[in-house]
Amino acid sequence: MRRRHHFHIDYRGHSVSATVETGLRPVVEVLVDGKETGHATTRDDRPVAVPIELPTDPPTPATVRATPGPGVPRCLLLAEDGADPHVMPPRLY
Repeated sequence: MRRRHHFHIDYRGHSVSATVETGLRPVVEVLVDGKETGHATTRDDRPVAVPIELPTDPPTPATVRATPGPGVPRCLLLAEDGADPHVMPPRLY
């Protein structure tokens, strides 16, 4: 059974959202400021890293690491500046 989980964080003045669709082939979709900037699939419950860019001048590279399972999915925002990972809290709809 497929199920969608939503995560969100505001980072450096930009909105970063991730949707993790679980199931046989988990799918991760990442939006920055409402525009799709990354998309990936994985197998089973393996973590997947989705590279993104924040629209700054110059663009700031970052990565969203999604773990579809086991259990409840989780997402982290990894900034390229070497800062600690930022937990993306779940967003209920």
